[in-house]
Amino acid sequence: MAAANGLKVGDRAPAFHAAASPGGKKIRLSQFKGEKHVVLYFYPRDNTPGCTTEACDFRDASVDFDASDVVILGVSTDSVESHEKFTDKFELPFPLLADEKHEIAEKYGVWVEKNMYGKKSMGILRSTFLIDKQGKIARIWRRVKVNGHVSAVQEALAELE
Repeated sequence: MAAANGLKVGDRAPAFHAAASPGGKKIRLSQFKGEKHVVLYFYPRDNTPGCTTEACDFRDASVDFDASDVVILGVSTDSVESHEKFTDKFELPFPLLADEKHEIAEKYGVWVEKNMYGKKSMGILRSTFLIDKQGKIARIWRRVKVNGHVSAVQEALAELE
């Protein structure tokens, strides 16, 4: 399954570092290599219906992910301050990365032109990448439908174990 930028399962996941909630601490993908699998999920906006449901679904399954040596990282173009409010409001136990200049989204091929009601704009295509402990992409989901998505990620993770 190749992305517009050519990313496919088996490729090395593009490196990144970004400020995250809480507190703006910098997170690097490389800090998890050899230690944890990474669920990197891209979503359009904090506090919107689909994005809130997705974040809460990951929150509700976070104990299972933690037990499987998995770190969950959410990414949107919102600011750290927006992420902190979103995290506090919904008690999210995982970091949200502030990709305000959409650099991470571009590396992963999820910064795309969208067409809503005839108006074109750039934005994040809801997508998830499962990255194994060696830093390779193990699974890609594009155009994610929120309902049932977390279960699909858990199933794919079970196949890595």
